[in-house]
Amino acid sequence: MTHKTQSVAYPYFVVALLLFGLQVVMGLWLGIQYFVTVPQSVVDVFPFATARAMHTNLLVLWLLLGFMGATYYLVPEETGTDIAWPKVAWAQLVILSLTGVIALVGFFFGWTQGKPLLEIPRPLDVLVVIGALMFLANVGMTMFRARRWTAIQGSLLGGLVFLAVMYLFGMPFYRNLAEDWYYWWWVIHLWVEGAWELIAAAMTAFILIKLTGVERKVVEKWLYVELGLFLFTGIAGTGHHYYWLGAPKYWLWVGGIFSALEPLPIALMVWDTWRDVRHRTTPLRPRLTWVYLVGMVVLHFVGAGLFGMAHTLPQVNYYTHGSQVTVSHGHLAFYGAYVLLNLTFFYLAIPRIKGFRDGEYDERSGHLGFWLTSMGVVGMSLAFGVAGVLQSYLERYLGQPYMVAQDPIRFWMAIVAAHGVLVVAGVVVIVKHLLTLRSVTVQAA
Repeated sequence: MTHKTQSVAYPYFVVALLLFGLQVVMGLWLGIQYFVTVPQSVVDVFPFATARAMHTNLLVLWLLLGFMGATYYLVPEETGTDIAWPKVAWAQLVILSLTGVIALVGFFFGWTQGKPLLEIPRPLDVLVVIGALMFLANVGMTMFRARRWTAIQGSLLGGLVFLAVMYLFGMPFYRNLAEDWYYWWWVIHLWVEGAWELIAAAMTAFILIKLTGVERKVVEKWLYVELGLFLFTGIAGTGHHYYWLGAPKYWLWVGGIFSALEPLPIALMVWDTWRDVRHRTTPLRPRLTWVYLVGMVVLHFVGAGLFGMAHTLPQVNYYTHGSQVTVSHGHLAFYGAYVLLNLTFFYLAIPRIKGFRDGEYDERSGHLGFWLTSMGVVGMSLAFGVAGVLQSYLERYLGQPYMVAQDPIRFWMAIVAAHGVLVVAGVVVIVKHLLTLRSVTVQAA
């Protein structure tokens, strides 16, 4: 850590990790309900829809807090100056954390807009916007005062502004349901495959520079290429969500073609990481940070790229839209693209914030956490995929009623829940390890 105000990132990491743990516990509870009949008395108090809203909104909140903490750590090193307003960063964390707590309690009592992933009511939307504006002003002022610009800063700031602007389109009430879903995808897709990809590219480039000492111009050259491809394929690829909204037929072509192209930038990231790693003659240290980084790139490609392309073409999506195939893609894509990205950054930044020599730390339980969680998520996604194919065939091709089609997939949902136990165990290990990191010298003593 080279600047004192970088330490403000640590409380963001702590809150994000605690919310991460709560999110996966909620996910396990949802998985169990697919193959176990929950007593009606429990359902009356805590419905499936409420648990699902908590699970998905916790995902969004902890990832965003992780991105924000990473930004507060990254920007001072890129600009060569401290955060402009550290107290504003603390206030922003308090506002967003309280918003999350109020939202979770509100969901329990039915206070919701009903939009998946965007369930929080309008007053809480306003608080989120206030927190986002505080964040953008703080980061923007820090960069402006420094008068030092890099490609990493530009990518990061562009992604953050894009993220904030897109969120506004999900706030109004649209009377027409097709119109409402049209703009809903502007938030969801253009966050995940637009704004978040810009942020992810900047964070990954920063991590590579810090871990490898590679020349900045080499990383930034590929950063420009990858950003261009992400924006090119991601923005037009939004069209694959328009198939069933009554949009013009040309979206079938636009969505299908650009969705097929979306794995290209991810494949480039896989190749670029491998190109850097295989030519190294010195050991990859800290090894665990590299495990998370390479795992992120590979599972990003498989989950977001291959699993996404497998069911977004119109001819396939006609049958799989909204099925467990979508859930399979979503779980592996989010885990590979963003969960592992945040965890990689935490393992890079926390040892440096704590002042460990050369950023090295005792890695042992972290490896166990990575493999437990990764095997759990991959197993879940494969089981979701099999269940989704069965569901699509029985419901969409044979025309069976929903509840009739659920019985044959019950076994595969039990497999999902079993892997969910692995995920929860792995996340508990990771969270405990990150919150109690010890330096290598302390461990040796």
